[in-house]
Amino acid sequence: MEHLEIERKFLVKSEGYKHQANEHTRIVQGFLNTAPQRTVRVRIKGDKGFLTVKGESNVSGTTRFEWETEINVAEATNLIDLCEAVILEKNRYKVPFGSHVFEVDEFLGENKGLVVAEVELQHEDEFFDKPEWLGQEVTGDVRYYNSQLSINPFQNW
Repeated sequence: MEHLEIERKFLVKSEGYKHQANEHTRIVQGFLNTAPQRTVRVRIKGDKGFLTVKGESNVSGTTRFEWETEINVAEATNLIDLCEAVILEKNRYKVPFGSHVFEVDEFLGENKGLVVAEVELQHEDEFFDKPEWLGQEVTGDVRYYNSQLSINPFQNW
């Protein structure tokens, strides 16, 4: 199946990633639909807008269908106005480590205090080096899905 996203997700235990990052971007995103079978996300990343549809995760939580297309920022802004109540805001750091790139999301607003790292893989059991700042794995824990953070923010836990 095309458009498969395979990733693992971890909590972050220290700020060491900031010194290793080669890119930093502000992201604002909302969800038009948070049903696990088909989440529909609108995102403004820097000066670009995106519309993304994701399917339901497999049993391990590592793999699911993902389709994304770029839209202009004005369209994305209008769509965010239609999104469910909690709009996510975060700073994303891209951190190369070994042969992979980790995306570290430092959440703001109602999810402030949550820092999560994701690594995309070619297959579920692919080996990757783990940086010292990487903490507990939370792959498959639905509480950490962005769609769920828009329903039940981290500060409510």
